[in-house]
Amino acid sequence: MSKDMASDAALRPVNHLAIIMDGNGRWATNRGWPRLVGHRRGAERVREIVRAAPDLGIKWLTLYAFSTENWKRSTEEVLGLMAICARYIEREADRLAKAGVRMRFIGDRGRLDPKLQRLMAGIEARTAGCDRLNLTVAVNYGGRDEIVRAVRRLADQVAAGVLDPQHLTEGSFSGALDTGGLPDPDLVLRTSGETRTSNFLPWQAAYAEYEFTGTLWPDFTAEELAGIVARFGNRERRFGGVAR
Repeated sequence: MSKDMASDAALRPVNHLAIIMDGNGRWATNRGWPRLVGHRRGAERVREIVRAAPDLGIKWLTLYAFSTENWKRSTEEVLGLMAICARYIEREADRLAKAGVRMRFIGDRGRLDPKLQRLMAGIEARTAGCDRLNLTVAVNYGGRDEIVRAVRRLADQVAAGVLDPQHLTEGSFSGALDTGGLPDPDLVLRTSGETRTSNFLPWQAAYAEYEFTGTLWPDFTAEELAGIVARFGNRERRFGGVAR
C-alpha cells in the first residue's frame, strides 16, 4: 500500500471496521477448485488486511469468520474451516504479538472443538497487552444468538437479585454482549456483491455506515480497502440528527 493511500485514508480514519468476508467458495468454484481452496486463500487475505489496517487509522477490526448458520454446510467444509481457523492461530501467533495486535474472539464457543477453544484462549492471553490493533474474530457467531445469550445472562442476574430490571440501560445491555467493552463499528464492509447483513452485529451496527463491494474476499486488497476508508471520510454521520 502506498504512503499516499494511507495519507488519504487518515483524513478521517475509520476507528472500527467490521468485515463480512464473503466469496471464498465462489472464488474457488469459479476456477474449478474445491471450496476449501477459496477459504485457505481467504485466510491469506486476512493476513494482508490485518497488516494494512493500522496504517489506515483503523484501531479495531472485526471479522466475520464463521456464523451460527454455517453449520448447515457440508461436514467436510465445516471441518475444513475449523482446521483453517486453528492453523491461522498457530501460524500467526508470533507475528501478531510482535506486530502489537490483540486478538479476541466473539461467538458461542461451546460447540467448538476443545483444541480450538484452547488455541483461542491461548492467543487471547498472549496478546492481551497489545494495542496497535484490536482484532476480533467472530466464530460460531450470530447476532440474534448473541442477543439471546446476553438476555439470559441478565435474567440470571435479575433472578439472583444482583440486577434491578428497572436499572437496565442500553449501556448495561451492551456490556452483556460478546462485544462488551468494544466500541461500536463505524463502517461495516461486505465483499462479494451480496447486500445482506447476515445476522452480523445487529445491535452494535445500528448507526454504522455500510459499504458493499463486488470483489470476492480472496481478491480483496489493501489498496481497495484504502479507497473505501477514504470514501468513508466524505460521509456525514448524523446519528439521528439533521444535516448541518
